[in-house]
Amino acid sequence: MTSLNKIEELNHKKKKIVEGSDPQKKKDFFYNQGMFPPRKRIQKLLDPGSFFELDMLATHHCQEFGMDKRKIPAEGVITGFGQINGRKVAVYAQDFSALGGTYGEMHGRKICALMDTAAEAGAPVIGLCHSGGLRLHETLGPMEMFGQLFRRNSLYSGLIPQISVILGVVAGGQAYSPGLTDFILMTKGSAIYIAGPAFVKAQTGQEISDAELGGAVMHSRVSGVVDILRDTEEEILQETRNLIDFLPLNCQEHAPFHPNDDDPERCDEDLNRVVPDESHKPFDMKKVLRAVFDNRSMLEIKSEFARNMIIGFARLAGQAVGVVANQPNHLGGVIDIKAAEKAARFVRFCDAFNIPIITFQDSPAYLIGKEMEQGGMIYKGAKLLHAYAEATVPKITIIVRKAYAGAYIAMGSQYIGADFVYAWPGAEISSVAPKTAAAILFKKELAEVRDEKQIETLYRDYHDRYVNPLRAASLRHINDIIDPKTTRPVLIKSLKWLAGKHQVRHPKKHGNIPL
Repeated sequence: MTSLNKIEELNHKKKKIVEGSDPQKKKDFFYNQGMFPPRKRIQKLLDPGSFFELDMLATHHCQEFGMDKRKIPAEGVITGFGQINGRKVAVYAQDFSALGGTYGEMHGRKICALMDTAAEAGAPVIGLCHSGGLRLHETLGPMEMFGQLFRRNSLYSGLIPQISVILGVVAGGQAYSPGLTDFILMTKGSAIYIAGPAFVKAQTGQEISDAELGGAVMHSRVSGVVDILRDTEEEILQETRNLIDFLPLNCQEHAPFHPNDDDPERCDEDLNRVVPDESHKPFDMKKVLRAVFDNRSMLEIKSEFARNMIIGFARLAGQAVGVVANQPNHLGGVIDIKAAEKAARFVRFCDAFNIPIITFQDSPAYLIGKEMEQGGMIYKGAKLLHAYAEATVPKITIIVRKAYAGAYIAMGSQYIGADFVYAWPGAEISSVAPKTAAAILFKKELAEVRDEKQIETLYRDYHDRYVNPLRAASLRHINDIIDPKTTRPVLIKSLKWLAGKHQVRHPKKHGNIPL
C-alpha cells in the first residue's frame, strides 16, 4: 500500500513543475509581454478540462556546464492530448521561461513520443512553439533529437495534420520543424528565423531587427511562411480551433460535417452583376466566394502573400471544401511563381486529407518575362500542374471569366483531371489571349484595314466564334454554361454526386514533383 507521504511528495513535486521555481516571476514574464504562459495557452486552445498531460516528470540528465544543479520544469515543454470541439488532438507547448524553451534531448524525446502516439491514434498534432532553439549545454544529444523530430514531421506528413503556432520567438534548428508542418500560425509580435539578429551580426556584420529578419508581418507578406496572422494570442488560438474544424483527424477520415441554416438552393442575384462587361476591368473575386459558400464565410490561408491567388477553406451545405481562386484585383489574376507555389501546396494538402477542391478561374496567363524565367518558372509554375493532375479528390471548377493559355489548363481544367468544369456565360476560353490570336490569324486582313471599327469587328468575330464558352461546351471541354446566380446549388449538387469518388492509380513509391 502506497504511504500518504509518498502521495503528498508526488503531488508537491508535480505542483512545483506546474508552477515553476518562481510562479509570480513566470506569470509576469508572459503577461507583461501580452502573452499567456504555456499551460494557459493549452487551456485556451483545448476544450475545458480535456487536457491530459504526458511525461511531466521527464528530466534532463546533463551534468556539464552546471546543468547538474539546474532543474527545468517539465523539460521546457508540456506534452499531452485533449479535445477541440469534442475531437481528439495532440498538443505540445514550449515554455520559454524554462531555460528559454530550449530544445534538449529529453525535450525532444517528449515531442517525438507525442507525435508517435498521435500518428498511431490518428490525431492531429498542434505545436505551440516558443523556443530559443538548440540547448547548447547538451552538445550532440539535442542534435540527434532534431533529426528525429524532422524525420517524424516528414514521415507523418499526409498521415495526420500538423499545425505550428508561433507564440514569441522560435529560433535556430527549432524553426525547421514548423517549416515541415502543414500550417503555420503566428501572432504579430512573434518571430521565427534560422539564426537570430545577434548571430547574424556575429557572422555577417549585418545589424537587423527581429521584425525585419523573421517577424510575423514579414513572413506573412514576403516569405509566405505564415498561413494565418492575428494580433493576439487569444485570436490566434481561436483561429487554430477554427482551422482544426475544417480538417479530418487523419488521412483515413473525412472532415467533420457542420450542418447550418444556409439554404443549399440559395441563389444570389449579385453574382450576375459582379463581373464587369469589359474583360480587362478587375473585380474582387472574394465577392464571388462570399456569395457561394455557407454563411458567406471562408477561412483564408496566406491572405497577405501572393494576393493574386486566393486559397482557403469553406463549406458547402455543411461539407468542408478547399478553395482556390484567381484574384483579378491583384496583377490581373496572372499566375506568377509565388501564386503557383501557394496554390500547389494547398491543393496537395487537400488531396492528402480527402478535402474536395473548388476552383474559381479568372486568369489571363502564367506571368512571363526575364524575372520569372530566371526565378525558375518552368519548375515552379509546373508545381501547380502537378498538384492538380495528381489529386484524386473531387475537383470542380467554375470559369468565371478569363481562361487563357497555360493558366486555363493549370487552374483545374478537365485536361488535368477536374471532374466537372462549369463556365459563366461571359467566360472567355482561349489558347491565348483573344486579341493576340486574332492579330496573328488575321494579320493580312488587319494590315489592309485602316478603319478602327473594321478592326474591332474582326476581333469580335474571332471572339464570338472561338472564345465564347459555347464552343468549349460543344467540344465537351466544359460540362455546362450556368447562370452565375445558381453557382452555389450547382456546386452542392455536383459534390453530392462525387461523394465516394474513388480513383485507382498505377502503383508507385511516389511522384517527383518539381521542387
